Amino acid sequence: MDPMDATSPVPTTASRGSTLINWELAARTAATLAPAGPLLSGSEIGAAVSHLRTMADRSVPYVHEITGLEAARDLRDSEVLIVDRASWARANTQSFAVMMGPVLDALADKQFSSGKPVNAALSGTVTGAQLGAVLAFLSSKVLGQYDPFAALAPGAGGQGAGGRLLLVAPNIISVERELSVEPADFRLWVCLHEQTHRVQFAAAPWLRHHMLEQIEQLGSLLVGDTETLGERLAAAAKSLGNRSSTEDSPSRGGVLDLLQDPAQKAALSHVTAVMSLLEGHANVVMDAVDASIVPTVKTIRQRFNARGTERGTLEKFIRHLMGLDAKMRQYRDGAKFVRAVTSLVGMEGFNHVWTSAAHLPTEPEIHDARLWVERMGL
Repeated sequence: MDPMDATSPVPTTASRGSTLINWELAARTAATLAPAGPLLSGSEIGAAVSHLRTMADRSVPYVHEITGLEAARDLRDSEVLIVDRASWARANTQSFAVMMGPVLDALADKQFSSGKPVNAALSGTVTGAQLGAVLAFLSSKVLGQYDPFAALAPGAGGQGAGGRLLLVAPNIISVERELSVEPADFRLWVCLHEQTHRVQFAAAPWLRHHMLEQIEQLGSLLVGDTETLGERLAAAAKSLGNRSSTEDSPSRGGVLDLLQDPAQKAALSHVTAVMSLLEGHANVVMDAVDASIVPTVKTIRQRFNARGTERGTLEKFIRHLMGLDAKMRQYRDGAKFVRAVTSLVGMEGFNHVWTSAAHLPTEPEIHDARLWVERMGL
């Protein structure tokens, strides 16, 4: 087996909605369409995999020192995988199957109860191919990802096991070459961010199911609008062509702009706040190291940030359509929140956020940290 291909086949399910998306086709399509990575020999691949694993292990004590979270002392409930682009895409079809399972079941029930004839096999094939194309695009953009839902997939470890950390070796190598930065420094810097996500879910074991509940609620609300969703998607795509590629509006971007119902907006607001918290916290950790740990950290951050201004028109369009620019705003907003809270009450005070779902910040609190500090009574 290729050392970058370390994920298992996409598990099949027998749920009512499992026929609405052909997950295996999505994985195969993504593997076929994913752009080729950097040209590496077998020995170079092996060396990169080994070095990334070393950097992933080395980063954990720094995460513990910076965050003060005791969960960083023992991360044996989850695993680290060094993967290629196809394996990353396959892993994400597994996670999507977990996250979207209840929503797809609800959609299948609605279609059945409506009496409308549905060709599930055809629908699943089309949707699977579309999802595969999306994953193919994303597979060359993602450096790493912590997947908290892996253990919940059919045939996986089960309720008690943790998630998995995926480090996408071809993309890390491509970016470090593009930025002309020191590979060891860049790889450790990336691992600091991704291992922080791993620690977050270890520190808050309730968070995985809380996020699943919120995603299910949001998805169920969307299912209620299936009759008009296609028209709204088309209208949103058309409107994108008239937007400035440099516009930094408060819009969340992409299909998320389609939400109109107050309940939908409330659910999305909560998910947005949680994602901003997780991403911002990880960014604060990765930038908290000094030159004694990552000697070229300032150069890396400067060049990494500048890289985002060099995208082509087509990529900017796709990124906006898929909401990826909204994710970049989550990094910034969440980091501002974490820094503001820690400046007021220290990291120990901030770590109250991992105690329970009630301690998670709201979206207004993300933009005004004092509101969260006051609500927590710190």
